[in-house]
Amino acid sequence: MTETQVRPDHGDFATDTRVVEWARPGQGDFDKLLGATGLEQLEMMATGELPRPPLMDTLGMTAFRPSRGSVVVEMPAAAFHYNPLGSVHGGVISAMLDTAAGCSVHSLLEVGEMYTSLDLTVKFLRPVTVDSGLLVCEGSVIQRGRRTALAQAELVDEQGKLLAHAISSCMIFS
Repeated sequence: MTETQVRPDHGDFATDTRVVEWARPGQGDFDKLLGATGLEQLEMMATGELPRPPLMDTLGMTAFRPSRGSVVVEMPAAAFHYNPLGSVHGGVISAMLDTAAGCSVHSLLEVGEMYTSLDLTVKFLRPVTVDSGLLVCEGSVIQRGRRTALAQAELVDEQGKLLAHAISSCMIFS
């Protein structure tokens, strides 16, 4: 298989290059994954026993710490996250919030259960730049029912200042 790369013309502007490598999803012992609780699945991803989602490597997330009902994700703010105005793109911030909130729900799943996000409501509170340093996002479950769950996530900078907040509802199914 060959890859075609589209390289935009940057004219006289300085450029940087970033190479990203990730493990292909679906590798490893699939039966082991299906026979585990949600928290056990996340722990296997955190330890490298199972591949973590490629999005984490694509965005440069450096830490992933699951526990029952909550998840912490970390990522240093980087220039490749920037929008045209010189701050971290809202989609990158939303991806961190969605990961933390959704995985907190994932951590409460029983064997054979799955979930999907129904919505994500994000409030951006402060601009995020490379000067924000290490971004820490913690997601936690507010309420878990039989078919739905409500979770939240908070994103703080290296000094602990709140940058963004999100609420997510998820549907749980077998």
